[in-house]
Amino acid sequence: MYWIGYDIGSSSIKAALVHAEDGSVVAIAQQPKQEMPIDSPQKGWAEQDPDFWWKHACNATQELITKHHIDKKQIKGIGISYQMHGLVVVDKDLKPLRPSIIWCDSRAVETGEALFNKVGQQKCVQHLLNSPSNFTLSKLKWVKDHEPELFKSIYKFVLPGDYIALKLSGKCVTTPSGLSEGILWDFKENALATWLLEEAGIDPSLVSEIRPSFSEQGTVSKRGAMESGLPEGIPIMYRAGDQPNNALSLNVMLPGEIAATGGTSGVVYAISDHEQTHEHTRINSFAHTNHTADQPRIGKLLCINGTGIQYSWIKNELTQGLSYHDMNLKAESVPIGSNGLQIIPFGNGAERMLENKDKGSRILNLNFNIHKAPHLFRAALEGIAFSFVYGMEILKNDGVHITSIKAGSDNLFQANIFAKTIASLTKSEINIVETTGAVGAARAAALAFGDFKNMTEATASDAIQQTFSPDTSSTAYKEAYQKWKKELNNYLHN
Repeated sequence: MYWIGYDIGSSSIKAALVHAEDGSVVAIAQQPKQEMPIDSPQKGWAEQDPDFWWKHACNATQELITKHHIDKKQIKGIGISYQMHGLVVVDKDLKPLRPSIIWCDSRAVETGEALFNKVGQQKCVQHLLNSPSNFTLSKLKWVKDHEPELFKSIYKFVLPGDYIALKLSGKCVTTPSGLSEGILWDFKENALATWLLEEAGIDPSLVSEIRPSFSEQGTVSKRGAMESGLPEGIPIMYRAGDQPNNALSLNVMLPGEIAATGGTSGVVYAISDHEQTHEHTRINSFAHTNHTADQPRIGKLLCINGTGIQYSWIKNELTQGLSYHDMNLKAESVPIGSNGLQIIPFGNGAERMLENKDKGSRILNLNFNIHKAPHLFRAALEGIAFSFVYGMEILKNDGVHITSIKAGSDNLFQANIFAKTIASLTKSEINIVETTGAVGAARAAALAFGDFKNMTEATASDAIQQTFSPDTSSTAYKEAYQKWKKELNNYLHN
């Protein structure tokens, strides 16, 4: 018997089958094979057709079933992970009224700021843990203000993962975790923030039925089965946004545990048991997948835009064809601290953790008589690692007590210097585990159904690929970091 999981991204749709007995991976499919387009009708806008996601989810399902000779009757149920903060609006026939306004669309920034000022900072922080900012509610308010005739036809608004579940089941259902990422969940009242909807002039009836992340959220309808190729009647048992789900996929579920990613941008997602924040201008706080009022589990999300994109820029523009592996090896020939060469990596737009400043990147202390290409490579990796550590200090200031760090085997964590620097400065082991969001979603659905007792049991078949332990024998990491942080603070205040 199997469970199927979906990861509804903006670049592609992934689907994964796992064994119901032990959670081990059977197969993973990705559709389309080329990156999905993102439409930008105006500067700062980003839209996708929700039915395009559905089409490729169905294609990925068919690929898994046919290519791997799976008897679809042995698929027990479904879990869904999805790109966060998107908005899909549907009419009474459950058809999209317009393209989805997705996570990277910035049109609603001013709308969210106006709502934040209207409601008041104190109430937003105490009840929502965030500003409405540019999240789902603000995008819906933008539609109300700028597309009033279309707004009148809205029956429900849903998140991207909710829409895939809708296509499967024919029902509009969402979760507290999903509502929290849209800044629609009142943590103080443990309920939908109806007062905020009313302040925005939005009828709370537009919100879907709310069910826990781990629970039955509908079953596959006759139409959903016909289009997807899945069996009719199997349950949808789990749903979460991609960052909470990434943490779950790595079995990051308890206070103090951290899930880190190091791709084009970097993310540090820390679990806390405190429903308070005073770093709301630099991080975001959402309900984790296992959050309840009685046992709070808050995912504190810190995003760093200028990370892997900087290292890839150096590779593409300055190395004349070197691979990342070769760059990493050359960097290891240089001592900790790169002989004084430092790089501030923030060159990919405004950084939320730096109070939304967009200061660009900077190379410091370059000496043409000392520094060569390997120094540049090491300084780049160290600068990115230092930015992660700087972000973790913000999280500590917000009540996170780090107990462990886990990461997938993505680009930056393949560089020993990067991972070793973070481990040594945080005094925490970093365990590298190869998994995907679609696999995690499938296992979470199995957990919700009762096939596993906890995520530790569900992920038992995942081997730790590598462990980076702190280097406690040297003060060089700390000295290099303190010099970098001093330069960063000077940079930010000049």
